[in-house]
Amino acid sequence: MQSTCIIGGGPAGVMLGYLLARAGLPVTVLEKHKDFFRDFRGDTIHPSTLQLLDELGLYEKFLQVPHSQVSGLSAIIGGQKFVMSDFSHLPTRAKFIVLMPQWDFLDFLSREAAQFPSFTLRMGWEATDILARGGVVTGVRANTPEGPQEIAADLTVGCDGRHAMSRAGAQLSVVEEGVPIDVLWFRIARQASDPENALGYANYGRFAVLINRNDYFQVAYLIAKGDYPNIQQAGLPHFRELLERMVPFLAGRTAEIDSWEKVKLLTVQVNHLERWSAPGLLCIGDAAHAMSPVGGIGVNIALQDAVAAANILTGPLRAGQAIPEQLEQVQRYREGAVRNTQRVQLVAHRVLNRVLHDRGPITPPLLLRVATSLPGFQRLTARFIGLGLQPQHIHSQ
Repeated sequence: MQSTCIIGGGPAGVMLGYLLARAGLPVTVLEKHKDFFRDFRGDTIHPSTLQLLDELGLYEKFLQVPHSQVSGLSAIIGGQKFVMSDFSHLPTRAKFIVLMPQWDFLDFLSREAAQFPSFTLRMGWEATDILARGGVVTGVRANTPEGPQEIAADLTVGCDGRHAMSRAGAQLSVVEEGVPIDVLWFRIARQASDPENALGYANYGRFAVLINRNDYFQVAYLIAKGDYPNIQQAGLPHFRELLERMVPFLAGRTAEIDSWEKVKLLTVQVNHLERWSAPGLLCIGDAAHAMSPVGGIGVNIALQDAVAAANILTGPLRAGQAIPEQLEQVQRYREGAVRNTQRVQLVAHRVLNRVLHDRGPITPPLLLRVATSLPGFQRLTARFIGLGLQPQHIHSQ
């Protein structure tokens, strides 16, 4: 039986740790922060992920965690509402998206994983380098509250995000895609009477998504890449005025954005590794392929990676026979769906880039009005966003 060390306590890392420990395999997850209470980009738990939780017997328990639900996605474009997707026809138990701060999701999943005796979560342990012998990764070197430590492992899995130490340590080559947008990330007060438009608001050269976190909105405000200094130079009053013009019901609330320190710049990346693995090491999730925030599907893609990796590797790890070819199998199985999803996102970027460079009021095109009126269109987009191109299922262990 082989041991696994997972770098990164995000959704992919904790889910993979849960699944391996569920199968009785020894697994240690390293998370550099002391808790999960941080601002993440991903707050959406899609029907595909809820289906996985149902297959694990965690569905009802998970829905007891405070959250909100969205049964379809709509957008306000040029002041007109368009229903873009309808989840009611999905072949899943949950026909809705759950909106939940990611720290709550990670707290829930890590608590459930802790019930397995072979699961260990090390908070405040920052992986700083990989250990290798004879060209094979043999574990991780980490800074911990007790000082530097070395964690030996038969398999090391990089789930440490788009700036992954794991892939850098193994010298895995990254292919970057050109991305014309970035995101400003901030909070604004929410009222119970506020409308829900999960895909956001577009008008006057601006685009914003308001994520419902119950008593406030987490706002993702799209900008042209490199434009943040110009926005700052124009001043906060101008910024607030543009936001209220695009989202009129926020009038009177934007004054709480009284400092640029309350606005974070998130650099959007879309990239992928040429190779997801090296002997003794596998990268999944954003460490293997950074996704755009378009569609809010990054977390769910990463979770699908974790389930696929567990399904493929549990048997070999249990038999003590995990070898490079089996790590490569994970990439062969997942890469097509991931790359095709990224291609769709890149097309969406080109559309958004045109929106961000047209400062006048948007006139929704006839094609959009016709397409969104067709049930087939709404069901197709629901399957892409809600399930993805390659939904996964839990294999019995």
